Amino acid sequence: MNALPDLLIEPVVRLALHEDLGRAGDLTAAACVPAGTRMRAVVAARRAGVVAGLAIAPLTVRLLAPQATVELLATDGDAVAAGAPLVRMEGDARALLAAERTLLNLVGRLCGVATLTRAYVEAVAGTGARIADTRKTTPGLRALEKHAVRCGGGVNHRFGLDDAILIKDNHIAVCGGVAAAIRAARASAGHLVRVEVEVDTLDQFDLALVERPDVIMLDNFELPQLREAVVRAGREPVRPVLEASGGVSLETVRAIAETGVDVISVGALTHSAPALDVGLDVI
Repeated sequence: MNALPDLLIEPVVRLALHEDLGRAGDLTAAACVPAGTRMRAVVAARRAGVVAGLAIAPLTVRLLAPQATVELLATDGDAVAAGAPLVRMEGDARALLAAERTLLNLVGRLCGVATLTRAYVEAVAGTGARIADTRKTTPGLRALEKHAVRCGGGVNHRFGLDDAILIKDNHIAVCGGVAAAIRAARASAGHLVRVEVEVDTLDQFDLALVERPDVIMLDNFELPQLREAVVRAGREPVRPVLEASGGVSLETVRAIAETGVDVISVGALTHSAPALDVGLDVI
């Protein structure tokens, strides 16, 4: 698993630290901890989960304590048990205490996304279907949350409006139909831009098949409709990627995968993942 580059992390961390430290800094640490006091601490998982975003820890600490030492004890993508140490650090006590909440908020959030993603990936194991995220991400955290999805074994859908064409129901309504929307997209798209269309009925699906988009999203299809769409797509000389979306849960995802679709996109990976409980303790 490739680490997140500091270029993506630092603006988020700086904003979060500024939000927490405000105009006067950490009043509690300044009042209670003598200047120059050093501290050793460990960040640990307080329940089992999947690690993501550990590169946030050294960056957060060193923005406040440039001379601190930070050792990563796990790797993004690792499955860890409750109590597993993730990061060990040593440095100025006031700075480490000021960095604590920002570090834990971000790492806990990303580990939570990775942990939920891993549960979905394991639920469809052996079917050939892949679990993908969506753009339903926390504003400002998209790159980090999508990295966490990869740590959990999922794949990324488009990152934004600018890296693929996804024709949804409102686009279809404005354009005057599925076929018209796909043709317009094909006419304007560059040769490297993929075109996906969302359909919510088998009739729309048939219209889309004729136009041969790269991907067809089957939105809120029931299981029999998903199976029928897979059969119909298989009759085409060039089969589009079939993506199931809508109403997906851990309880339903296996049955959806067994219909033969290629990708299952799950907004819950990022909009509903509970944070993994991680804590910082002085050692």
